[in-house]
Amino acid sequence: MKKSVHITLGHSEAIVLFDWLSRFNDDRNTDFEDQAEERVLFDLEASLEKAIAESVDEGFRAAVLEARDEVRDSTA
Repeated sequence: MKKSVHITLGHSEAIVLFDWLSRFNDDRNTDFEDQAEERVLFDLEASLEKAIAESVDEGFRAAVLEARDEVRDSTA
């Protein structure tokens, strides 16, 4: 039996992570030590894509910018 690990992300965190994973997974210059690492990142991206409606919306770029603002550490 496979053990499961559940991670809770806020919606904005999920958008930021999905955006980064999408760009990272598109980069063919990435060096993986093992193909399993690549598989896990692709699977995580797919799971996030299913959970984030904005990923297929025209306004996704705006959603990413807003999410980054919400997640980013304050400079105050």
